[in-house]
Amino acid sequence: MIKGMHAMYYSSQAAELRAFLRDKLGLAGTDVGEGWLIFDAPEADLGVHPTEVGGVPSGTCDISFYCDEIHATVEELRRRGVEFTREVEDHGYGFVTYFKVPGDFKVQLYQPKYAK
Repeated sequence: MIKGMHAMYYSSQAAELRAFLRDKLGLAGTDVGEGWLIFDAPEADLGVHPTEVGGVPSGTCDISFYCDEIHATVEELRRRGVEFTREVEDHGYGFVTYFKVPGDFKVQLYQPKYAK
């Protein structure tokens, strides 16, 4: 049976993105050779969202991070040099913001309102 999930970012700034995940987000990882890090992801969940006319196209994948205390997490990440692109907003399912990572990604950070 399925044991876990492996997610990937394809980046024009792969080395910088690996350093960001390690140094700014504090993710531990294993160097599998030549600086290629495979990160140990914290707990995970997987959602499937319907597509809507004019919205995100079918076939799109997305990776986001969640936390327990979004305002405290945002402040800690800002101290580490993470640049946020939006203020925290209530999206119904949780409190949401976005930050930039190397390679022109916008990544969602949210505090879920649902039980984990």
